[in-house]
Parts: sequence; C-alpha cells; structure tokens
Amino acid sequence: MASSPSVAKSPLVIKWEKLADDVQLEEEPVENEGQPLLAGALRESLELADWIQPEMLIASNLGLCATVNDTLSITAPDWLYVSSVKKLESTGDRRSYTPILEGSIPNLVMEFLSRHDGTEYSVKRTLPFGKWFFYEQILHVPIYAIFEMVTGRLEVYHLDSDRYELAQPNADGHFWIESMKLYLGVWQGKKEGRDGYWLRWWDELGNMLPWAIELIERERQGSDASVLSS
Repeated sequence: MASSPSVAKSPLVIKWEKLADDVQLEEEPVENEGQPLLAGALRESLELADWIQPEMLIASNLGLCATVNDTLSITAPDWLYVSSVKKLESTGDRRSYTPILEGSIPNLVMEFLSRHDGTEYSVKRTLPFGKWFFYEQILHVPIYAIFEMVTGRLEVYHLDSDRYELAQPNADGHFWIESMKLYLGVWQGKKEGRDGYWLRWWDELGNMLPWAIELIERERQGSDASVLSS
C-alpha cells in the first residue's frame, strides 16, 4: 500500500466563490466503461436502503471548485458524498459544487484507478493541482479512498492533523466510514456484464446493502420455496 506523501507547508489563500455561468467546465471522458458502473452501483444500494436524504449530494465526475491564490481550481472525483448542501437557486442539475458556499465540505471522495500515472497520489501544488494535494490541503476532505479496479486493492485515508493517514480495515477487510455509519469494502462478482471487483456498502451489523438484481433474486427464491412447501 502507498504511504502518505509528504507535503511542504506554505500559505494558501483559499476562497469559496460562485462559479460564473459562462465558465466552461472541462468534460473529460471516463477512462473505461467500468468507472460509471462502479459509481452507479455505489449509489444504487444506498437508494434501495432508503439511506439517501434530500439534503445530501452524491455524484460522480462532478467538479469541486475552490479559488486558490485568486485562481479557480476544479477537480472532479470519480465519486463523492456530501452530507449537507443548500438547495439550488434555480432548477436544473448542478454544473459543479463549491464547498462552504453551497454546503459542507465533502465527507468522502473516491478515485477509481485504471491506469498507473500517479495522479491520484499527486501532491503537485501548482495548477493544475495534484488530486491528493487538492483534497488534503485545499478542501480538507476527511476521507479519501483510492480503489484499484483491476486488482481490487482499496486504500482509505483519514485526515489527521492536515495529513492523510492510511486507515486499517476490520477483520472482514472493510473500512468504517463514520459520517455515513456504514462500512466500505471490496466484493468480487458479476453485475451488468462486468465481472470483477466492486465497491460495496455494509451496515453496522455487517449486512451488505443489496443491489436491485439481488433483491429480485431473493424474492424469486422465496416464491420458489413457498411453491415447493405448499
């Protein structure tokens, strides 16, 4: 597992300013077809568990904005969770999210690795900022998760005294996410034609939050058992 990168401290002037309507947001394509499937599956099980509340923000590839030393910086994680956001002033979808101005700091951000260019661990402190530096030193996101899609390796970092420290999983290999009261871990199997490693949620008792297809299968098995017993 990677160790926490070293970050040299220097003053940063950070402002949370409204994104102008005419700002053009970069729309980078996802690296592979598995990334949106992973992001959608994480949200799906939360929705089915009736866990998501109206004040929350859960999104993938949504730009997080901060003005650093009078220059706008935007980074879009593969998945993010914010516990409390303000309602949009107008109808429509969010183009981006500016913490403090629009709501709280993201509680959790995730990056899904499918290549090894090191951007997820980058502490580059000049534009464009490295992702690690942006989440740790600018946004101060409490939990940063990095998931290797091919190998199934999951690293979870907790912010401690302005530095990310590698967390240790429980005996089942799952990581407790305090702000969500859920465990995050890795599961191997097939969904939507993709056979490989997935990120899943478990409740406090260790029960995995199911996907829709799993609930349907349970209902089918229950119906079959009722027929056989009648």
